[in-house]
Amino acid sequence: MRILGLDYGSKTVGVALTDELLITAAPFETIVRKEENKLRRTLARIEAIIREKGVTEIVLGNPVHMDGSPSERSILTAAFKEKLERRTGLPVALMDERLTTAEADEILKESGIPKEDRKQYVDQVAASLILKAYLEQRKKER
Repeated sequence: MRILGLDYGSKTVGVALTDELLITAAPFETIVRKEENKLRRTLARIEAIIREKGVTEIVLGNPVHMDGSPSERSILTAAFKEKLERRTGLPVALMDERLTTAEADEILKESGIPKEDRKQYVDQVAASLILKAYLEQRKKER
């Protein structure tokens, strides 16, 4: 049993996974697509990860404004959430993702990753931060 974390962007989806004990969240991969509305291959890759890794739940970053109100991107994210639920049959939880990309970039910078190389990792690190926050929220609720 694992949880999949996703950072849904206009051309990429950062992917993170928990361990089987649901203790840690780790970056997994970045799915890249050529156009924002071309989701068939992206959804197929997510389904493959779900099958390969035994995923039972999905957490999707929700890019709301700093004041918590919905952004244009969060409206697109809600539509993506519905597609994920229909396609995978799994529950998809939305998790506030404010500032996760900036935090992910800072983590990569502090790790010594050169600026030109950070782009390929930033989305999956952001997804792991979203997933980590979700795990912490679940722990508090129990």
